[in-house]
Amino acid sequence: MKPPSLGEFEELVLLTVAAQHDEAYGVSIKDALEEHLDKKINISAVHVALKRMKEKGLVESRFGGITNDRGGRRKKYYVITFMGKRALDRQYELRTSMYQKIPKITFG
Repeated sequence: MKPPSLGEFEELVLLTVAAQHDEAYGVSIKDALEEHLDKKINISAVHVALKRMKEKGLVESRFGGITNDRGGRRKKYYVITFMGKRALDRQYELRTSMYQKIPKITFG
């Protein structure tokens, strides 16, 4: 079975979900990405990536409790799955092995 592919943005979202472990939800993921990338991220893009990764089996979700500060709406939390961690490990190994093939180059 061919492992699911990860786009660059999906990889960043999945890394954030893994880093936030059991506390990752749409806005927390968006805020963390904005901080790390130093640019604005559309919350819809985060939700679309999470939906695609859930369909691929890379993340699972659960609903938190109802809170008054959210108008009675519940947060949807995400966690990385075993397959998701394997996908990140493959990406890391691929990028690292390719990076190590770059010869010593000096500029200026």
